[in-house]
Amino acid sequence: MEINLKVWKQKDAVSDGKLIDYKVSHVSPDMSFLEMFDVLNEELIVNDQEPIAFDHDCREGICGMCSMVIDGKPHGPLEGVTTCQLHMRSFKDGDTITVEPWRARAFPVIKDLVVDRTAFDRIIAAGGYISVNTGNAQDANCLPINKDDADDAFMSASCIGCGACVAACKNASAMLFVSAKVSQLAKLPQGQPERYTRVANMVAQMDKEGFGACTNTGACSAECPKEISLTNIAQLNRDYMQAKFLENA
Repeated sequence: MEINLKVWKQKDAVSDGKLIDYKVSHVSPDMSFLEMFDVLNEELIVNDQEPIAFDHDCREGICGMCSMVIDGKPHGPLEGVTTCQLHMRSFKDGDTITVEPWRARAFPVIKDLVVDRTAFDRIIAAGGYISVNTGNAQDANCLPINKDDADDAFMSASCIGCGACVAACKNASAMLFVSAKVSQLAKLPQGQPERYTRVANMVAQMDKEGFGACTNTGACSAECPKEISLTNIAQLNRDYMQAKFLENA
């Protein structure tokens, strides 16, 4: 296969960027999208050209680092996969593919396709944890949890914090990410002591980081590689209202 790429190149957060044309030959349909970029970068280095900067780590759909907007869609055309799980067989010989970074004020570009997502880390640090001493690990049957609640908590915890929800939202909202991190603890006994202070602190930090308001269009869930449900946002809204009621009581 031969692939034509239009890739966003930007020196740093304060420089102007632009799309640069590249051609990649001898692309195997079995290559992942990131492996195709590896081939391109090797060619650029051999020709004394600057390689394209992009994020990656596990390349197994777990870490959430491979943040690319491919032909206008976060993580590309397939549903329920990250960029590293996207293979070139999803494209045709001679296709032109446009690749850009996440677009959000809270995710400033560091270089090329790499963005600064430490805003998510600060949101987690604001309350996405359990500070009480829960002791040593207990047998599973010592903490009876409703099966539906356990399943919901597990699904919420599957969020990998990639930021695709932010990139997909027209307001660059982080509500799906924050709601997943709130819900995974709100459904479990260990998360109850700090349940309402948690949601208030995390939402406050989210607003401080400059993320936009929720649009309720569902683009976040549709583009999420882990298919996090919008019901988490409803859970967050309920807990946030309760938190404010308790705060003013």
